[in-house]
Amino acid sequence: MNNYKALSDIALVALLKQDDEQALSALYLRYWDKLFSVACHRLNAPEEAEEVVQDIFFRLWENRHTLELKYTIATYLAVAVKYRIINLMDHLYRKRNRDAQLPDYSVLLSPSPEDYTFEKELRDQIENIVGRLPEKCRIVFRLSREEYLTNKQIAETLDISEKTVEAHMSKALRELKGSLAISAPGLLLFITGSNFFSK
Repeated sequence: MNNYKALSDIALVALLKQDDEQALSALYLRYWDKLFSVACHRLNAPEEAEEVVQDIFFRLWENRHTLELKYTIATYLAVAVKYRIINLMDHLYRKRNRDAQLPDYSVLLSPSPEDYTFEKELRDQIENIVGRLPEKCRIVFRLSREEYLTNKQIAETLDISEKTVEAHMSKALRELKGSLAISAPGLLLFITGSNFFSK
């Protein structure tokens, strides 16, 4: 293994493609700390962060024969961590919503008992629209509307610029407004009169 430590990333990747397990181990030892630190910072959960990193190296080994690097292996691994975290966060949000049966839009709507059906239909519509958004756009929207993070906090969490966050939010709100305007103009008027789109 000491000999592998002296090898360049390019050499290790070449050996990896030749089914060299020690090359994988060398890359793991070289990058594990950095990847774990990034994942832990984003998730604030060491156990989940460790699983994320383990999964990335497992997939690296699985895909070794078809691996094509546009940049460096370091960049490849960093991007893999970023997107694995986004997917995990989206999964957690979906699970939370399923467990709660309804998305928590109670801060937006205060229906009377007789309006319960109306509220449920509205929430279901919103969740369906949000569920169809592109992955990053959906994550940004949920961090803003469900976790109440500011654009700056979202940018730091996802390691993107605030302008990118704003672009994703604008797209999400356009989709919501457009879809609700077509399917239920009355509901759109009701929602846009609230603080739903003002944050």
